[in-house]
Amino acid sequence: VTWSQPWLLNVAGAIPDGRNAWAPEAIWNPATNDYVLYWATNKPLNGATKHRIYYARTSDFRTITTPQTYIERPGTQEIIDTQIVEMPAGVGAYRYVRASGDGQITLEGSNSILGTWTTIGNLSGIGLTGAQVEGPMWMKFRDRNEWTLYLDQYASGRGYLPVLTTDPSSTSTYRLPASGTYNLGGTKKRHGSILTLTAAEESRLLTRYANTPAQRLQSFNFQDRYVRHANFDVRIDPNVSPVEDSRFRIRPGLTGSGTVSFESVNFPGHFLRHFNYDFQLVYNDGTAQFAADATFRQVAGLADAGWSSFQSYNHPDRYIRHYAYQLRLDPITNATGRGDATFRVTS
Repeated sequence: VTWSQPWLLNVAGAIPDGRNAWAPEAIWNPATNDYVLYWATNKPLNGATKHRIYYARTSDFRTITTPQTYIERPGTQEIIDTQIVEMPAGVGAYRYVRASGDGQITLEGSNSILGTWTTIGNLSGIGLTGAQVEGPMWMKFRDRNEWTLYLDQYASGRGYLPVLTTDPSSTSTYRLPASGTYNLGGTKKRHGSILTLTAAEESRLLTRYANTPAQRLQSFNFQDRYVRHANFDVRIDPNVSPVEDSRFRIRPGLTGSGTVSFESVNFPGHFLRHFNYDFQLVYNDGTAQFAADATFRQVAGLADAGWSSFQSYNHPDRYIRHYAYQLRLDPITNATGRGDATFRVTS
C-alpha cells in the first residue's frame, strides 16, 4: 500500500562495457535462500555485440553478487525479455518454465533456477514469432490450473495479447483466445507483472486506491482562491494554472479513524503535510510521524457550518488556515481566523 521512493540498482554498471539494463525480473530461489535478479544487457563479448540475459543474486535489492551470463544464444542472435514462472507440484514436466524473446517466443524448462535449462519449443505453431510479439509475462488463474502468457504485440502497437495454456511446459497446449473473450481495458498494457493478493491485501489496496474523485478546497473569505501546491509549497491562489495543482483526492486518513488526508492528483503519493506548522506537499515516506502530520478531521466550518474546517490529528488545538495566502496550522481564536480556516470542498 505504501511504497518507498525509488532507488537505482546499477546492475549494468557492474558489467564491463555493459550498455543498458532492460526488462528486469526477480524470482525467489529456495536453493540459495535469496532472489535471482535477471535482465538483458547489450555488450561486446567474444566478437559479438548483442543482448544477453544476465543474472545476479540479492537478498535486499541494494547489493548484488557479480553479474553472470544467464542466457546466451549462438552467434549474433540476441535475447531479451525473459520471465520465469514456477509450476505447482504435479503440473508439467518441470518446476520452472521461462519464456524469452530471441526471434521467437522461446520456452525452456528446468527444475532449478540456476541449473540446466532444456528447450521446450516456441509459439510459431500458433502464428506468434518475435517479429510480432515480445515482453512475455506469466499469470496463473486463481481458480484453476490454467495460465495466461501475455505477449506485447509491439509490431502492431496493440499491447498485450493473452495466450492460454493448461501446461506451460507443453507447446501443444497453447492456444489463442477466441475473439471477444477478453478485455484489457482502454489503455495499452505491456511489459508488466502481476502479483496474487490475499483478500486482506486486496481490501487494503481498494481502500487506499479507491476511485476517489478529485476535489478542490475553496477559501471561505477569498472565494476566488483555492488551495494549491506550487514548487511543493502550499498556498491559496486565484486562477490556478495548471488547475491540477489545486486538485486533491480526499483519502481515508493515513492514521486514525474517521479522518482524512489530501493526496495530490498530479503528484500521486504526495500529501498535504504540516511541518513546523507550515504546509508542504510531501511524498509519503510511510512513517508514523508522516501519517500523523498528514491526517485531519473534517468538521463543520468554523465560520459557516455549511462549509468545512480541518482539525489537525496530532495537534487537535490547531486547524488548517491561510495567513497572507500561505497555508498554516494554527490555533483559531477570532473571527478572522475562523474565516481563514473555513473551506468548501468542491469539484
